[in-house]
Amino acid sequence: MKATGIVRRIDDLGRVVIPKEIRRTMRIREGDPLEIYTDNDGEVIFKKYSPIGELSNFASQYAEVLHKAGGFPAVICDRDHVIAVSGIPKKELLERRVSPALEEIMEQRRNYAMISKEQGKLQPVEGVDRYALVAAPIIAAGDVCGSVMFLAGDTGTMAEESEIKLINAAAMFLGRQMEE
Repeated sequence: MKATGIVRRIDDLGRVVIPKEIRRTMRIREGDPLEIYTDNDGEVIFKKYSPIGELSNFASQYAEVLHKAGGFPAVICDRDHVIAVSGIPKKELLERRVSPALEEIMEQRRNYAMISKEQGKLQPVEGVDRYALVAAPIIAAGDVCGSVMFLAGDTGTMAEESEIKLINAAAMFLGRQMEE
């Protein structure tokens, strides 16, 4: 665990302010759920809660099915990190941060599909030179929880209606799973 050197006092209502620098670095936004852990040494640990992270085994199986059905590498992520990958080596993407461009698409609740060569490419994961073919936000109980996508192949393939529909159905299905 890293020491930051920042000290905050608890107010009379039991609240503590998480400094802006830490919120920005850890991508903690207003309204984000946090899990609270304690240990025997008296430490209190705040961790961003990922509802999709709770479904990580299920998400891995679902990514595998998507890859087999669609023929493209499939990726499922929460709002911050990749949590499931199929069709490419997992170590390449698993646990990596999503890109600001994908974050923006999720935040705006937009779908993305590469349908022409003139269109801008979406690099969904920071530091990885791969591009999305189709991406859709996962929405549960009115909140964006993550995204599901196919990655484009090396052949310059454009998204077809079948891939777009498959990813949209996957996003809706995962959203429903999280509501239950």
